[in-house]
Amino acid sequence: MNSSIESQLLDVLTSLDEAVKTMATANPKPNLLQLFSKIDGLAKQLPPGADPTLLHYLHKKSYEKARLYLQGRDAENQVGNCRHV
Repeated sequence: MNSSIESQLLDVLTSLDEAVKTMATANPKPNLLQLFSKIDGLAKQLPPGADPTLLHYLHKKSYEKARLYLQGRDAENQVGNCRHV
């Protein structure tokens, strides 16, 4: 990870992952729309030279893949329907 925006993205993506894991038992349910909005806003702030793999994941809304990528765990990602990991 090489930017403050990527660091912030990882924080929000991790929060999203944690929120999704609590959905079945949470009361009240977490507001995922706020997290999606933050992710979209941060993605728009990425510099023009941002990693194409990260941009692909974010554009396709593959937030778990983006989180794993930012954690240096891209090898754990499964190939998607677009044939991209």
